[in-house]
Amino acid sequence: MRLVPGAAMVLLLALSACSAPAPEPAAATPRSITAAPPPDAAAEIPSPGDLPAPAQREPAPAASDAAPGPTPAAAARHADPGAVDLVVNKRRPLVPLDYVPADLRLPEVATATDRALLRPDTATAVEGMFAAAAAEGVGLVLVSGYRSFADQDSTYTYWVGEYGDPAAADTVSARPGYSEHQTGLAFDIGQADGACTLVLCFRDTPAAQWAAEHAADFGLILRYPLGFHEITGFSAESWHFRYVGRDVALAMKAAGTQTLEEHYGLPAAPSY
Repeated sequence: MRLVPGAAMVLLLALSACSAPAPEPAAATPRSITAAPPPDAAAEIPSPGDLPAPAQREPAPAASDAAPGPTPAAAARHADPGAVDLVVNKRRPLVPLDYVPADLRLPEVATATDRALLRPDTATAVEGMFAAAAAEGVGLVLVSGYRSFADQDSTYTYWVGEYGDPAAADTVSARPGYSEHQTGLAFDIGQADGACTLVLCFRDTPAAQWAAEHAADFGLILRYPLGFHEITGFSAESWHFRYVGRDVALAMKAAGTQTLEEHYGLPAAPSY
């Protein structure tokens, strides 16, 4: 595992809603630095602690509460937090809410911070995808992985403060106990040069486009695609990927299915 220069600060700057931790008084100490950051990089990074919400990071329109919640039978399906077919969304909390996955490990890829632990199956998939991307000249970096219940609580509280409205914050940040990051199956990626990290323009980078095209080969899916917030409950995140296994990922790609809710025949989750 190697740290990308300056990436810890980039992570704090971006503060991805569903996909990045809230700022802390001190960033994690990098394990190693392999190259100097661009000459003007430091000048572009404001000091942590008073970071505004990224300009490109707009909440999706508030979803209607009219959609019914899952029936008890539907809620019981794909609910094992240790299973790869788990579905977590606004109508499907983790059980227990403070679930902690076992055997988390750091994948052997470039990472932004030490907050990049993943389940072993997910870490292996990430290693495969990053190696394949590098072989085609696309540099990827792992921005964020596992996040605890307490970490997600801090993240959600931050976004409520930023927007001044829980309804707006709910479209970009999961409440604690409802986040895929807590499962160890989900992670955020960036481009190796730091371009558009965790903001809307990332979808136009070679990193995002390559990952979206090839993720299924490694058992991964783009979890929050553009235009599907009424199903997933969250604004589009072109950086947030989820491990589901090759069979499911390839089946979804072949069928053109965009969300896990649709693939498994589960109710949409536009709101809590």
